[in-house]
Amino acid sequence: MTIPADEGPVIELGLGGSLRIGRARIAVAETFALLRAIARTRSVQGAAAEIGLSYRAVWERVRALEADVGRPLVRKTRGHGTTLTETGAALHEALAGAAEGLALPLARETRAMQARLAALLEHPRRLALAASHDPLLMEVLAQWGGAEVAVMGSRDAVMRLMDGRADAAGFHCGAVGPAAAGPPFSDLVADPAFRVRPLFEREQGWLVAAGNPLGLETTADLRATKARFVNRQKGSGTRAWFDRLLAETGIPPEAIVGYGLEEFTHQAVAAVIASGAADAGLGARAAAERFGLGFVSVGWEVYGLAASASLPGDGLDRVEAMLSERIGDAPGYRLPARTAA
Repeated sequence: MTIPADEGPVIELGLGGSLRIGRARIAVAETFALLRAIARTRSVQGAAAEIGLSYRAVWERVRALEADVGRPLVRKTRGHGTTLTETGAALHEALAGAAEGLALPLARETRAMQARLAALLEHPRRLALAASHDPLLMEVLAQWGGAEVAVMGSRDAVMRLMDGRADAAGFHCGAVGPAAAGPPFSDLVADPAFRVRPLFEREQGWLVAAGNPLGLETTADLRATKARFVNRQKGSGTRAWFDRLLAETGIPPEAIVGYGLEEFTHQAVAAVIASGAADAGLGARAAAERFGLGFVSVGWEVYGLAASASLPGDGLDRVEAMLSERIGDAPGYRLPARTAA
């Protein structure tokens, strides 16, 4: 994994270390590159071109490696080029498995190390934040200015963090905690490579026209009144919460008018209802307040922020502090239980 030079100091982490066989110490990265090139090209000449060495230098490495291992690693067969022996293939597969298993942790640590060195070398880099939409959080992040924010569903945000494509992820799981929400949330909180902090609690419920003309109170009311519903996109925490509400009451999705109509933010859901194109949607109280809509509470949830445990926390600490300063004046928000008075 490499961070481009135009984003600060160049950081590159990869498979390294050494493998000891008897008294021999074999460089893992060089051995993997050599065996992979031979396996790909089925030719010593092709391997030489791929790894940037001469034909003779590649053969010298092969012979030295075979001497260290004590067994032949490659064979030349007329009409079939140069291939790996069973021993060579087994060694290549073992190193390839190690490289694959380390790919995501190395990607995450590359981002964390780049963030640390950027501050040290005075090359500030805005954090890459993948986050489920929240009106208050978006305002605070814009005011802070220390992150490039990509808005997406909670599931996608967490997966982007775990894949090493983001520095932090904002997510929520509705009325259930991450450990009970299943993968990737349960994987996230169980992995010591990540630090998860509750940012705030927020109230979600039915966004309806002012005065709630259809008298919507429960999930069953949506079906009974044939209210036109506007949904959130698949993968969002709010969509998962709504699907759980349907399952708990035994209502099939197809019984909800407009179940397939999807929007990507709470504000977009509120705007559709305010325009008269829909009667109800599940969303944050804050969105209802901003559009002058009615609101029927369904419950409170925790909005969390996750990051690699090795990522410097000062920027995220600042975001948390800014949110704490504003939560008291924002309807539908409260401090998480661990810090509430």
